[in-house]
Amino acid sequence: MNIAVAAPRVTASVPSSPAPRPRVGGFTAEAVFVGRSLRHSLRDGESLLMAIMLPVMLMLMFTWVFGGAIDPSGAYVDYVVPGIILTCAGFGASSTAVYVANDMRTGIIDRFRTMPLRAGAVLTGHVVASVLRNLIATAIVIGVGILVGFRPSATPLEWIAMTGLIALYILAITYLFAAIGLAAGSPEGANGYGFVLLFLPYLSSAFVPVASMPAWLQPVAANQPITPIVETIRGLLMDAPLQSEPWWAIGWCLVILLIAVVWGAWLFRRKAARR
Repeated sequence: MNIAVAAPRVTASVPSSPAPRPRVGGFTAEAVFVGRSLRHSLRDGESLLMAIMLPVMLMLMFTWVFGGAIDPSGAYVDYVVPGIILTCAGFGASSTAVYVANDMRTGIIDRFRTMPLRAGAVLTGHVVASVLRNLIATAIVIGVGILVGFRPSATPLEWIAMTGLIALYILAITYLFAAIGLAAGSPEGANGYGFVLLFLPYLSSAFVPVASMPAWLQPVAANQPITPIVETIRGLLMDAPLQSEPWWAIGWCLVILLIAVVWGAWLFRRKAARR
């Protein structure tokens, strides 16, 4: 009698996928990337030197070379300091575009995306480090201005308000430059695209009154973002009456910041998805 013996059933074992690593909580990732960006700034000696020397050179040039021709009374330094603050902030923020574009080119962003952290932490690190650098540059501008004759009459509350507005402007323009760095194909391209924005202070009331410009240029200068920002800073520093300029200044900064954050987040996801 044949007895059929059933063969034992062999079940193939399927390796279980590793459990996802927990995402870094709080602002730990942001703090790490802020420290990383600051260390890169300290190691980049040429950029650090330029960030210190540019405010000094601009201040001396506009007060000692151009100031006598614009205002022979010597009071031009009180007028020009706010414009130099915004100009230097723009130059300082423009380096963020180069740093971000360089991160994209070297592929380090792809490595960061494999880590359990928020994607925006990378950009936040660049932006916060830039804000800190530019606030130091702002202090240098004011210090050099005082040495060459700048005499602000702001109250402590006006100094706080001015610092807050400058920080908001630097935050907005730095996020915009970070988005430009994501959009550019190379650090060189990012530097070129951002250079266009650096001319905005020269088409505003930063260095000369809008009324002194040609009639066809006055509407452009009066209605661009830099003019209400610089007029607000000038009014706060010199304890002058302000009308609607502060609201326009804050509004422009918030609009630029919103556009830059949304655009930067979209570009980050889009660029990362292609890799």
